[in-house]
Amino acid sequence: MASAADQLASGLNLSKFGQATELKKRLWFTLGALIIFRMLSYVPLPGVDPTQLGLLAQRTQGGVLDFFNTFSGGALERMSVIALGVMPYITASIVVQLATSLSPALAAIKKEGESGRKKLNQYTRYGTVALTAVQGYVIAVGLETLGATQGLAPVVEPGMLFRVAAVISLIGGTMFLMWLGEQITSRGVGNGISLIIMAGIVAHLPTTLVQLFEGGRSGSMNPVTLVAILVAVALLVLFICFMERAQRRILIQYPKRQTQRGVQSERSHLPLKINTAGVIPPIFASSLLLMPLTISQFAGQQQAGQGWWGDFIISLNQYLQHGSLVYMLLYGAGIIFFSFFYTAVVFNPEETADNLKKYGGFIPGIRPGKNTEAYFDYVLTRITVIGAAYLTIICLLPEYLVSALAIPFYLGGTSLLIVVNVTMDTVTQIQSHLLAHQYGDLIKKAKLKGGRLR
Repeated sequence: MASAADQLASGLNLSKFGQATELKKRLWFTLGALIIFRMLSYVPLPGVDPTQLGLLAQRTQGGVLDFFNTFSGGALERMSVIALGVMPYITASIVVQLATSLSPALAAIKKEGESGRKKLNQYTRYGTVALTAVQGYVIAVGLETLGATQGLAPVVEPGMLFRVAAVISLIGGTMFLMWLGEQITSRGVGNGISLIIMAGIVAHLPTTLVQLFEGGRSGSMNPVTLVAILVAVALLVLFICFMERAQRRILIQYPKRQTQRGVQSERSHLPLKINTAGVIPPIFASSLLLMPLTISQFAGQQQAGQGWWGDFIISLNQYLQHGSLVYMLLYGAGIIFFSFFYTAVVFNPEETADNLKKYGGFIPGIRPGKNTEAYFDYVLTRITVIGAAYLTIICLLPEYLVSALAIPFYLGGTSLLIVVNVTMDTVTQIQSHLLAHQYGDLIKKAKLKGGRLR
């Protein structure tokens, strides 16, 4: 039987959208912030020649940097001030969360509530600046060397002045994106960082579709293959939607209470999502993998022909190309690890069991306290195995097919997973705002019918 909230949501009147002033303001703010993000992706670093840079990008297509370029919305290809996107911030967040789990001092700070959260956020910002500075310097040096190797001059005046200016610009761009994401989260609709990543991916989809259809028209791609790709993408989207809404509901029963209708017992369900971690594991795994790979690819061009170390870096970059066995193994291991890690961060069995015991709730057949905690841990471990397997298959199987069939990367499983997941979360928040607005109207009508409240 559906609850009152479910019945109200099913009867949601979308015609009320025009009257939801607060929601419209939030949507316009989110749209404006994403437009600013896209405009910044076309602002080049100081001292970079866009024409020479475009020729260099054409000659060096492929490799893991295309993955990075996707998440930044093409900003890396154009060497804009936001070329690194939000990846340094995500990497710093991973480091801080791992340190919080391992360090008792940081764990104590986390338990301080709002003040502790602000301290950890500040540590994350410091880490973002440090990582951006390191990656920015390597990219600046690698750009000079790569241009010389290809017989081009993407940097107008190579030297320390350009490197310092590039690092400062990249730090400013990444920190601005981080701030913009926080503003979207608080004043807009949806998670700001996730929306920025999704906007970068979606910006490439029209070009990708045009390339696919052009390949089918020109005969370079078999029409049957083209239709199979489109059908596979549609089925993949449906499968992602199904898995993201899948839940394991645990029955919670409360003690019997005396009501006007007699003695009644209350029951509810605790929903546990099959994919509790959401889209975080692929983003975290790719971010953690991309940071050293970005450095190695740019450093490899600088060290080429300078002994065994340069040859080793070049060989490492070749082994870590998309579709390679080593890359897929590392990526899959990262997804599985962060699926369990982030699930443990999001859901605390001990805290949930204590809260149930405090309010008199219990699971039928399970004693409150430690036994309930162990049961939650038992169930959560098993559904996390399913969720981790689902994420790994979604991200790696299309990755292999993309490499084998030479399909443009932007239709890969990771990209679709992020787009579908973030879209679903954003639509859910929009529905919540509409539901709150409609509920407010119902309260006003009830007050009018019942007279003025005294």
